[in-house]
Amino acid sequence: MSKETFKLFVKKHPELAEYSIKNNISFQKFYEIYDMYGEESTVWNKYFKTKNVKETGNDILTKLKNANPKDLQKGITNLQKALSMLDFGETEKETPYEARPIYKYFED
Repeated sequence: MSKETFKLFVKKHPELAEYSIKNNISFQKFYEIYDMYGEESTVWNKYFKTKNVKETGNDILTKLKNANPKDLQKGITNLQKALSMLDFGETEKETPYEARPIYKYFED
């Protein structure tokens, strides 16, 4: 494999640059992997897993559109039950402040 084909491969996959920066991996390491396994190997799946924020946002919207309302309600109900189990009893309620009349001194 030549360096020129590797350069074209890197241009096709900008995720490698992001992965390299985040994980301190040199392009020499990528070139060695490219030289041993080639472009079509499943080894590259590890490095191409990063998704764009736009793709992730669209993914969430798609899941919400396809969600079953009954399943959502069931999930919300289960969450409410779990939160109520975490409640360790009622906290003491504070008595509302009542102003004392001006003419009373020390509980007269």
